[in-house]
Amino acid sequence: MGAGLRLVQRNYRTPGRGGGEIDLILREPDGTLVFAEVRQRASARFGGAAASVGATKRRRIIFAARHYLMRLPQTPACRFDVVAIEGQSVHWLKAAFDAA
Repeated sequence: MGAGLRLVQRNYRTPGRGGGEIDLILREPDGTLVFAEVRQRASARFGGAAASVGATKRRRIIFAARHYLMRLPQTPACRFDVVAIEGQSVHWLKAAFDAA
């Protein structure tokens, strides 16, 4: 992965119906765990890829992240990123939202 990020897991899903999914779980060199949602749109019309990560999707990602973190012996620093792909452009939005 770019920028020194190490892939930890892809497509992490919580068990059962109505749970959440995280596209990518990555680790920064400093130990920060990054939960990344990847969205692709043909263009920025209708708000674009980043705007498609609405409140419901954010809640499901946060739910899945909490589920993932419960398995760890210690909770590391975390952040939620969005990778927005529109046409040929890729925008990595670091700390796009938080769990608060």
